[in-house]
Amino acid sequence: MRQLSGLDASFLFLETPQMPMHVGALHLFELPRGYRGSYVRDLRRHVEQRLPLLPVFRRRLWWMPLNLANPAWVDVAPDLSQHIVEIKLPKAAAGADALQALEAQVGLLHPVLLDRSLPLWKMHVFTGLAPGPDGRKRVGVYTQLHHAAVDGQAAVALANTLLDVTPQPRTIEIVRSTRRKVFRLSMAEMLRGALGNEIAQVSRIVRDLPSTVGTLSGAARTAVGSSALFGLRKGRVSNLTLAPATPFNVSVGTGRAFAAVSLPMAELKALGKSMGATINDMVLAVCSGALRSYLQGRGVLPKKSLVAAVPISLRAAGDTSSDNQASMSVISLGTHLPDAGARLAHVKAATAAMKSAMGSVKSILPTDYPSIGVPWLLEAATALVGKTRVADRLGQVTNVTISNVPGPPVPLYMAGARMLTNYPTSIVVHGMALNITVQSYDQSLDFGLMADAAAAPDVKALADAITAEFDALRALRVDAGAAPAPAAKPAARVRRATGADSGKKRTSARAASPSQAAGKPVAKRTAKRAAKTAAATAGEGVAPRRSAARRKPARA
Repeated sequence: MRQLSGLDASFLFLETPQMPMHVGALHLFELPRGYRGSYVRDLRRHVEQRLPLLPVFRRRLWWMPLNLANPAWVDVAPDLSQHIVEIKLPKAAAGADALQALEAQVGLLHPVLLDRSLPLWKMHVFTGLAPGPDGRKRVGVYTQLHHAAVDGQAAVALANTLLDVTPQPRTIEIVRSTRRKVFRLSMAEMLRGALGNEIAQVSRIVRDLPSTVGTLSGAARTAVGSSALFGLRKGRVSNLTLAPATPFNVSVGTGRAFAAVSLPMAELKALGKSMGATINDMVLAVCSGALRSYLQGRGVLPKKSLVAAVPISLRAAGDTSSDNQASMSVISLGTHLPDAGARLAHVKAATAAMKSAMGSVKSILPTDYPSIGVPWLLEAATALVGKTRVADRLGQVTNVTISNVPGPPVPLYMAGARMLTNYPTSIVVHGMALNITVQSYDQSLDFGLMADAAAAPDVKALADAITAEFDALRALRVDAGAAPAPAAKPAARVRRATGADSGKKRTSARAASPSQAAGKPVAKRTAKRAAKTAAATAGEGVAPRRSAARRKPARA
C-alpha cells in the first residue's frame, strides 16, 4: 500500500474552497507552420503514449475508513478526455493580447478544486488566440497538479518526461513495470497498512531522536554564537521577526487574480555576478523593490521590512520521486530601504544568515510523521481559521511566498508545438494572499504572480513593478562606471520571438557578453558601494559573497 506521507497528505487536509492546493503552470505554445489539426486531440495522443512513464497521471486517492489516517494511492486508467479539455476563447480574444487573455482565464480556473475521485491533474487547452508575429497559430495550456502529488522539482521532472527538445517527439523505450497494479484496497489492507506505517514512523522518531537533539543543539549554539539567525549583532540582518501588516496578510476568498512577467536570464545572471549575488539573491531583490514600489504607490508601505517565506528543497541529488520534499525558510526583503543597491545588499545578508541557520538543520526536517487522527485535527483547524477570519487580526511571521525553481535551459516542445512561456501558478493561503513563483526556461526567468482577487485585484501592476526594479538594478552598474549592456529582450511580459526574430535575440544576447566582461573591473566597487549604502541607511554592513556554483542544465 502506497500511503501518502504526512507532508503530502497535509495539502489535502488544508484544502478548502478558499484555499485550493493545486499548483501548475501557464504555457503559450506556437504550432508548426501550416498546422491544420486539432491540438487537443494531438495532445491527448501524446500524453497517452507517455502514460507508462507518468505515475502521477495514473493514480487516484483511496481514503481511509472515517478519514482516520492519511489516504493511499491506487492505480487507475485515466480518461484523458476528462483531464485534457479544450476551452474555445471568445472571438474578442483573437484581437487581444494573448498573455492578457490567458491571465484572465487562469484567474477564473484556479479557484476550481480538482476532482478527488480522479487522478489529481488537469490540462486546459485554450484555442482562439491571436496568431504570433509571423502568423503561426498559438494555443495556451494551463496545467494543474495537486500539491499532494508533486512538489516544484517533481513537477519539473514530470515536465521533462512530457516535453521534447525537438518538434519531432522522441521515441522512448518503455520497460513495462512488473509491479502488480492495485485498483482498490480492502478494509483489512487499509488498516494493516496504516498501523504498519504508524509503527514505522514512531520507531524512526525514537531511533533518530539522539542525533536530532544533537543537531539542534549544535545549530542553536552556532546561531547564538554568530547571531546569524536573530541578527543580534550589529551589521547582521534578522530573519526571525514578526512581519509588518500589509494588504496581503488577510484571510483569502474564492477569487484569484493572476499576472505574469519575464526577465532575461543571461542578463540577470551577469548582473548578479558583477555584484557578487546569486540568481536567488537577484530574484529576491527584484521582488523586494517591486513590492516596495507597489505598496508605496498605494500609501501602505510599512516602515519595517517585509518578510518572505522561501521554500527550500530537501531532495537529495538524483532523487526524481514525485512526493513532496521541501520545507520553508524566512528571508527579510529589505523593503524599508529606498535604494536598490542597499536592498540587494540586505537580501544577500539575509540569505547568508538563512543558509547559516538552516544548513545543519536541513537534514533532520521531517517530511513524514505519524498520521492517525491528524486528518481530523488539520481539517478542523483549517475550517476554524477560515470561518473566524483570524488571519485578519493576528500578526504574521511572513508577508508573501517567493519561490524560485530551476527549469530547463533550452527550448522545449510538446506534441510538436514549441513552448514559448512557462509561467508557474501556485497557492495563496489565509494570512498570505500573494505568491510569487519563478521558474527559469530557455533564456528567461518566468514570474507567475497569484493573488487573492480582493487583496490584490491589480496584481498586474506588481508584475510591471518587477520590470521596473530590474531596470533599477541594471542602472546600478551604469552608475558604478560599467559600460551599459546592450538592450536585451524586453523584460515586461514578453512574448518570445521565434524564427528569424529569435535568431536576432540570440545574437544580441551573445553580443552582450563582451560588455558584461567590461563591467568586471567594477564588480568589487559595486558590491562595496551597495554594502556601504545599506550600512548608512539601516546599520547593516555586508561583505561581498561568491556566486553560488552553476547548476547543471536540466535534461529534457
